[in-house]
Amino acid sequence: MKIRTAVETDLDTIHTLIAEQSLNTVTRERFDQYIASGAYRYDWSWVAEQDGRIVGLSIWWGMEQFDHPFSIDGLYCVPGADRVAVWTELIRHTLTEFPADAEPPEYHIFLPNGWRDRPDVVAELEPRLKAAAAAGLSERTERLRYEWLPEYGLPVRSSRLRFEPADDEPFVDVFTRVIKGSLDAATARDVARLGAEGAARQDLEIYQSMPGDRSWWRLAYDAAGELVGFALPSANNGGPVVGYLGVLAEHRGNRYSDDLLAEITHLLVGTGAERIRADTDLTNKPMAACFERLGYRNHEVRLVLSYPAG
Repeated sequence: MKIRTAVETDLDTIHTLIAEQSLNTVTRERFDQYIASGAYRYDWSWVAEQDGRIVGLSIWWGMEQFDHPFSIDGLYCVPGADRVAVWTELIRHTLTEFPADAEPPEYHIFLPNGWRDRPDVVAELEPRLKAAAAAGLSERTERLRYEWLPEYGLPVRSSRLRFEPADDEPFVDVFTRVIKGSLDAATARDVARLGAEGAARQDLEIYQSMPGDRSWWRLAYDAAGELVGFALPSANNGGPVVGYLGVLAEHRGNRYSDDLLAEITHLLVGTGAERIRADTDLTNKPMAACFERLGYRNHEVRLVLSYPAG
């Protein structure tokens, strides 16, 4: 089996393969749009060939301003081929192409709520899990996907916190303090790999590179002037998102996360947002409860496959 990056002359075959949706999020319209924007690229898409014929395809997504992708958006295979074998080789080969200092790549699979009770979904998921694990992406993190729409109603804006913009270093400091002991699995892996400050600087660099405006970021202070936490409204290729919010350890237990999320929501709506999306780990019960208290609704699950911590 030969693995190579895709080229423009493969486009007809790519269009044929992605017509079979299964658990993939890529559509023909999305592929063509993202190829034009740079979120997909031919050299970020790999094909598997057997006897001169394309039998498999992996499509990776990344931010337009970076020179390497971040995550798999879709895996495809022609009928009759060994899907696990083809996908394992595609993923394994691609992982060897990543720069040593790049953020570790992942595979994101979007699933309906209650997917474990859907035999059709489980049947499509299992070969993907086997291939990803065989290639090294064996860690699984299940994330709940939330969204806010205008008809859900705006949450009440905080009256007990004051929100102020700040330069980068104060955000690095508060982010570093907040992420120690984080319940977010990806953050915990980054802290183990880079240390708390290194993980904070990496995450803030990523948020700065996103389409969301840096001027939206806020530090939060209580009535006594003490720093309570921070709020990072942002946006990605798909539109406005709750980038990150965090409460300092000494102020937890007061539901300040509600105040931070309300401020993020109002700031994004003030920029014209008509839909806001957010994720949190299934195991992060406090954050999931916060989303639900403020009117956000869970609409699906994101399963993240990654390298094991350490």
